[in-house]
Formats: sequence, structure tokens, C-alpha cells
Amino acid sequence: MSPRASDDETDEAPPPRATTVLFGHAAAEAALLAAYRSGRVPHAFLIAGPKGVGKATLAYRMARFVLALPDPAGREAQTAASLAVASNHPVARRIAAQAQPDLLIVERTLNDKGVLHKQIAVEDIRRTVAFFGSTAGEGGWRVAIVDAVDELNRSGANALLKVLEEPPERALLLLVSHSASRVPATLRSRCRILTLRPLAETEVTAAVAAATGAAADDRNVAAAAAAAEGSVARALALLDEGALALRQQALDLLDRLPLLDTRALHALGEALTGSDPQPLAAFIDTVNVWLSRRLDREPDALSRMARLAEAWQRVNAAARDAETYNLERKPLVFNVFGLLAEATRG
Repeated sequence: MSPRASDDETDEAPPPRATTVLFGHAAAEAALLAAYRSGRVPHAFLIAGPKGVGKATLAYRMARFVLALPDPAGREAQTAASLAVASNHPVARRIAAQAQPDLLIVERTLNDKGVLHKQIAVEDIRRTVAFFGSTAGEGGWRVAIVDAVDELNRSGANALLKVLEEPPERALLLLVSHSASRVPATLRSRCRILTLRPLAETEVTAAVAAATGAAADDRNVAAAAAAAEGSVARALALLDEGALALRQQALDLLDRLPLLDTRALHALGEALTGSDPQPLAAFIDTVNVWLSRRLDREPDALSRMARLAEAWQRVNAAARDAETYNLERKPLVFNVFGLLAEATRG
């Protein structure tokens, strides 16, 4: 079992490689289908959008379709209403079992201590050269999914660029990105960009109900979908016990900034203690969403935007260190709110 690297993947739902249903994004799916049917499919797509909205799910959906229906001019491909491939199709079963030889997945891996690397290793990117240079199996297509291209360092980006500059025949790269603007222009210019938007609340509700088996009108499902900002992954995470309450606890403190409530900060720190990584992830996610909203609200306040952007980087760096080195959560909470108070003051 590979480590979780995709933001579409949660403990509550099947991973994208085993998910054959896509909620929303009809226009993006139609664009992929039309490009494939044309017989002039671009060799690389950059599938961009917020975390947890289904980017990796769409990438796997395209990969299944291409490998299951390798002739773009064939009757099945030309008459297909969508990229859907039945879950019992041999290609779908092999992809779900991570046993499809003509599909390469490039993602972050675990280090020797069992901790997920912060970046995709350049050695893993270089595997694409050998992969695309090898003889493909049935149908002749080879497909690689890079999830996420944002997690490449400069060496990794340069290695990927070499593949994009000289793509072999019947090769398809599907690059997942949480922010297309952060992808080097040299890579972006060699891809067709598909931007996925946050899902409508009704779509999030339907996706969560399908993933969990809960009723769509379940009170907890409705509350999680309403708070999810269009992200299925976030909604599923909010279904964890206490997650919605923790989110509200953090939002109450965020809305008081730059004022700080020491007692409430201690209480929030206590709520994050323990070995379970989910509360910390939910807290940082709540902070990031709040920061994103603040940045959108103040486009003309350049100095304040700069302080908020710097705080965003420092908050996430501190959170990564806390997770990587298993640091105490309470000092992190005080550090985060100290940075945010300074950024929002004045």
C-alpha cells in the first residue's frame, strides 16, 4: 500500500485510483474526452484547482479511459458519454490494485523513518524517462500521473521538462497541481491547462454520501458539506469526531485577531494534543482557508497582503516541522496565532 500523497484521498473514502465516480467537473471531463476523440490529444494536461476537489480522481479517470479504450477512433471511444469505465473492467481492477504496467504514478514517498517526504524525489521523476522509453503493452499507450507537480524541486522540474520537451508517441502525462501559478512557466507552457473549481455544496453532499454510505440529508453530512469550501476531502475530514467543533474553535480565535485570548489558545492547544495527525491537519487547513479569504478581501492593501503571505508561509513551515518531528502542539498554536496577530495588526 502506497502512502497517501493525494489530497483527494482520505481514510473515509476509497483512493482516487479506485474511485470510478466523479462529482462535478463536467466541462473538464468533456474537454478531456473531446481531445482524446480528436486523435490529436495533447501529450500533457495540467489539472489544477484547490485541494480535495477531485483533481487526482479526474486524472485516474482519464488514465483508465485511455488504457481501457486505446483506439481514439474506435466506436466505443467515439460514442462514450463520459470517461467512465466500469469498476469490473480489467484495466480498472488493475489500476485499483496498483498493478497496471502501462500506468506510472509519481508522488511523494516515505523516508526511512516512515515519514512522507516534503517533495517528490528527483529520482522518481527520472523514472518517467525509462517508463516512456519502454515498450508499452496492450494498445500502445503509456500514461503517467504526477501528483502533485507543486511538490517538485528545481531538479525534479528540470527532469520533468526533458520528458515534456521530447514526448514519445502515444504518451500521456497528467500533472496534478493545487496552484497552477506555482508551476514553473516552462512546464505550464507545454501542457494544456484544465482548471477545476470548488464543487457546489450539493455536489459535495452527494460525494460525501456516496463515499460514506450516509444519507444525503444526514445532519452531520450537511454540516460538513456546508463548511467544506467546495472540497470533498475537507468535508470527509470534518466528519471525524470533533472536527467541526475544532474548526469552529479555531475560527472564533481567528475572527478576534489581532486580539489574542490566552485561555482559549491553551484550550485549542489541548484539543490538538495526541498522536492523531487529523486534528492538526484540520487546524492548519482552517487557518489556510481563513488566510485565503483575508487575502481575497484585501487586494489593495499591499503591505498587509505581503504580511499575510509571509505569515502563510511561516505558519505552514511551522506545521510541517511539528508533523515531521512530532513537536508539541500547544507551542505551535501560540506561534501560529502570534504570527497572524502580527500580520493583521494595523
